[in-house]
Order: sequence, then C-alpha cells, then structure tokens
Amino acid sequence: MKTAIIIPALNEAGNIAELVRQTLAQPVDWVIVVDNGSTDDTAVLAKAAGATVVREARRGYGYACAAGTAVALNLNTDILVYMDGDFSSLPQEMPRLLAPIQADEADLVLGSRALGEIAAGAMLPHQKFGNWLSSRLMSRLYHIRVTDLGPYRAIRAATMHQLDMREMTFGWPTEMMVKVAKGNGRIREVPVSWHVRRSGESKVSGTLRGSILAGYYILGVTLKYAI
Repeated sequence: MKTAIIIPALNEAGNIAELVRQTLAQPVDWVIVVDNGSTDDTAVLAKAAGATVVREARRGYGYACAAGTAVALNLNTDILVYMDGDFSSLPQEMPRLLAPIQADEADLVLGSRALGEIAAGAMLPHQKFGNWLSSRLMSRLYHIRVTDLGPYRAIRAATMHQLDMREMTFGWPTEMMVKVAKGNGRIREVPVSWHVRRSGESKVSGTLRGSILAGYYILGVTLKYAI
C-alpha cells in the first residue's frame, strides 16, 4: 500500500531536515511538508532533505493539513499519515500506525500518548487535563473508545475521500475522528511516545493564547458534530 506522510510546518527550520530524513527511512513513499507561512528556511531545508514541499499561505493547522492532503490524494496514495513538524513524535513508531490499516483491521489509527509514554515536560498539566476531558467527551458522545486526541495518526485514503473536511483550525484532527465515528468507520488506537520539541517554540503550548484556542476548537468541534 502506497503511503504519504503529511507534515504541517511553521518555522521548524531547527527540526524539519532531520525529521524528513528519518521519516523517509520508514516504509513510506512520499513525505509532504506543508510550509504554512514560515519566515525561516523550513521549506528550503525540507526540500533539500527529500520532501515534497507545498506552500499554504493561509495560517491554520487545518489549512496546512488540507493542502497536504490534496497533494497526497492526487498521488493516488492508499494511506495518509499526519505528524507534527517539531519532532514531538518519532518516525520510527510509524509502522505501529500503518499495521492495522495494512491488515485491513482499521480505517483510522490514532497514536495514543495515554497508552504510550509522555516524556517529562512534553505536556503541561492543563494540556493533559484538556486531552483527558476531550477524549472522555468524544468517547461518550460518539460511542467509541479513545484515550487521546493526538496529532500522530494514519487514515485510509478511501476513508479520507468521504469526510468532506471543513475545519481549518486546530479542530481539524477532531473533525476527522468524529466524522469517521459517525460513518461507522473502524477506529483503532496504538501506543506512541510524545517528546519535548527539539528546537523552537510550540505554537500551541508555547503561549497561553495558543493553548486556549486549541482547547476551544477541539471542544467546539467535538460538540458541533454530535448534534
């Protein structure tokens, strides 16, 4: 099965080259880095490391994911994997995400940090609580069993085609989950680790505003599609 990795990136020059190289060492066919308006050398370094670089000037996690998704689907990939550009997730754990889809046991595979390992300092207390609360709420509203709403995930391309994604914010991954659940898709979780970013500052946990906005969008999307 052909596999495309989508990495949204905003000012990740300190991380992106090595992340791309380690990702290309996995059983994947394409690494697509979406430069979401960086003011540093993110795009240049990603391309030099072997990635296909897409530019999306509209700021927003969802916009970046959507731009990368469009390119991946045009390549006729079978599986799409989403991973942040800050090295908080490990490319070496990617086979865990791919295996259930390759074995036709899942349509969406979520990397669960709750089932895996969270490095010291990688998630602040309010992030852990918000993630726990959102996971419990989603499990109850959509009758699925999830422990994490993390960004490291894989989805079958045929499933992605059906979702009609519309949330262009931090709520984009949540929209993916709830729409797959409402469509009776098969959702699996696998344990993954979560690490402190290697370089730069987080656009979410690095600021109070970023954390509040992320929580607002995640909870908002969770409730919106339950109606």
